[in-house]
Amino acid sequence: MPKKFDKKTYLKWYESMLLMRRFEEKCGQLYTQQKFGGFCHLYIGQEALLAGMVSAMHKDDNVITAYRDHAHPIALGTDPKLVMAELYGKKTGTSKGKGGSMHMFDQSKNLFGGHGIVGGQIGLGAGIAFADKYNKNKKVTYCFMGDGATRQGILHETFNMAMMWQLPVVFIIENNGYAMGTSVARTSNITKLYELGESYDMPAEPVDGMSPEAVHIAIEKAAKHARSKKGPYLLEMRTYRFKGHSMSDPAKYRTKEELESYKKQDPIEQVKDTILKNKFATKDQLEKIGENIIKQVKACVEFAEQSPLPDKTELYEDVYVQEDYPFLKHD
Repeated sequence: MPKKFDKKTYLKWYESMLLMRRFEEKCGQLYTQQKFGGFCHLYIGQEALLAGMVSAMHKDDNVITAYRDHAHPIALGTDPKLVMAELYGKKTGTSKGKGGSMHMFDQSKNLFGGHGIVGGQIGLGAGIAFADKYNKNKKVTYCFMGDGATRQGILHETFNMAMMWQLPVVFIIENNGYAMGTSVARTSNITKLYELGESYDMPAEPVDGMSPEAVHIAIEKAAKHARSKKGPYLLEMRTYRFKGHSMSDPAKYRTKEELESYKKQDPIEQVKDTILKNKFATKDQLEKIGENIIKQVKACVEFAEQSPLPDKTELYEDVYVQEDYPFLKHD
């Protein structure tokens, strides 16, 4: 790979991805213990997408995603205690306990969700980018979607408008191979999903989503394009989830051999090997990082369990927006 990454970047990737992994593993355990309800979609296996994006993006850029969203705020720097509290439906959660697993928001990190409607965030992502273009700033919006969401009509409507108006948005397909339990090959004659951008003259490319290095390089390139007022960019991140679509999915539609072949590409293990090979850290130092993360996740659970539930009066709060946004005002 032509671009070289330093020790600090690799250690940041390792710590970030390991925190996402251990957090999600704990979420799976807690869900089976019925500590919280609703749906629960784990990000295990896909951590390189967020690690590579965060190291390449600008701090004030925007992110919007679908409902497999616990890891996004954690990668962006949200206190994971608040994410766990949201899963528990507690008042201290990122959405005050009103959103749960599928609706993680953090305005301080420019994270605009967490959306439960399949494909619903695609149009919203373009809308955020439109506001930034209107305000003439340099922000880029990273709009995530699953491979299943590419079947929704809103994708085509949004791609058309985004290209017409040259919006500063990077569309990211998290192609983990399955829309719930149905493979991409069974739902589309186009299995190279980045080709969906071709009919709109939208620049697009496939990316190894199991490599934070490849993700970083692709995000950097796409963001530079969008930030230079050249319009949107489409990235198909080819990744894999090690668990089922949700906690209720036994994932019997794929073979053990397929799963094991992807586990050999585990991004955390790949980064760990690179760190050790280049002597960026010792095995003991990495084990210490792992121990600290386990303690951190344990503290998240304790915080969530000790936090209060929202009061009934919260039903009447946050229904309408109170703030006046500059881009809504007219001369």
